[in-house]
Amino acid sequence: MSVVEKIKEIENEMAKTQKNKATSYHLGQLKAKLAKLRRELLTPSGGGGGGGVGFDVAKTGIARIGFVGFPSVGKSTLMSKLTGTTSEVGAYEFTTLTTVPGVIQYKGAKLQILDLPGIIEGAKDGKGRGRQVIAVARTCSLIFIVLDVLKPMTDKRIIEKELEGFGIRLNKKPPAIIFRKKEKGGINMTNTVPLTKVTPEEVKAVLSEYRIHNADVAFKEDASIDDLIDVVEGNRIYIPAIYVLNKIDQISIEELDLIYKIPNAVPICANYEWNFDELLEVMWQKLNLVRIYTKPKGKLPDYEQPVVLTQDKCTVEDFCNSIHKSIIDQFKCAYVWGASVKHNPQKVGKEHVLMDEDVVQIVKKI
Repeated sequence: MSVVEKIKEIENEMAKTQKNKATSYHLGQLKAKLAKLRRELLTPSGGGGGGGVGFDVAKTGIARIGFVGFPSVGKSTLMSKLTGTTSEVGAYEFTTLTTVPGVIQYKGAKLQILDLPGIIEGAKDGKGRGRQVIAVARTCSLIFIVLDVLKPMTDKRIIEKELEGFGIRLNKKPPAIIFRKKEKGGINMTNTVPLTKVTPEEVKAVLSEYRIHNADVAFKEDASIDDLIDVVEGNRIYIPAIYVLNKIDQISIEELDLIYKIPNAVPICANYEWNFDELLEVMWQKLNLVRIYTKPKGKLPDYEQPVVLTQDKCTVEDFCNSIHKSIIDQFKCAYVWGASVKHNPQKVGKEHVLMDEDVVQIVKKI
């Protein structure tokens, strides 16, 4: 029996099993088995599932944005309008057969855009080129899920399910669960908040399926058993996503108002370049980027070419390293103007955390 057939069998069994206290152990085991089988699909033993001709693209720029969607939703048109890169456009499905890269400059940041081939339902189970497409999507800093506004929102749910099946968690943070294996002492489960979605039986069932019989599990939030499996698996990718609803030139104002109620959605018309300003601004917010301006001694700051960092790596040391690795060796101190300091300028060390649009002057050792 193939991995896909085993997955189908477990999914059918789970669908038939009523959820109650008596079945919680069994369901926990089934969910863990399912996660392990999905991991086999994600990293096949042959080692040939990730890339493929035309799929592996060298990373450039400060961030990478992947366009994911069904065939013929307008990904290629949006790509060419945003970047000037021509990805073949046609009025038929599966026009794009490889990953097409492009670059966009926004607020001084160089961002890589990838137009991925259209995925189909069942991609996570190896249908079409789904495995390669989603493998590339896992390397992105942000995903644009491009949807045809005329097609039902079920498309949105199908794509989410495909990405979830490949370990991509959209617009989520890693679960607040601390999990540590130990040599002895059995399973010790603690929680700092009431747990409404998981039972001790389910936790033991999941860990038993992974052959883990001694571990400490601390729940810091009201997490589900799926969250625990994600933590145990340890290979989940948490990526922000924007739902780009294309072809709004074909709907009414009333329908447009309804679309704006969808969380993380931006309606656009790629053909006429409608609402690109909002799309780019939301993209910038989701990427959590920080612009830092350099100031040579005795000169005005350079506002034309900022050093762009990510919010999780924006200390003065990170700033120095992004310019040149040798700078930190000669570093004495820095003077900073901006939101991250109490007075302008302020003398700081290399550990100081910078904020968007700060101005920095580096002082080297004599």
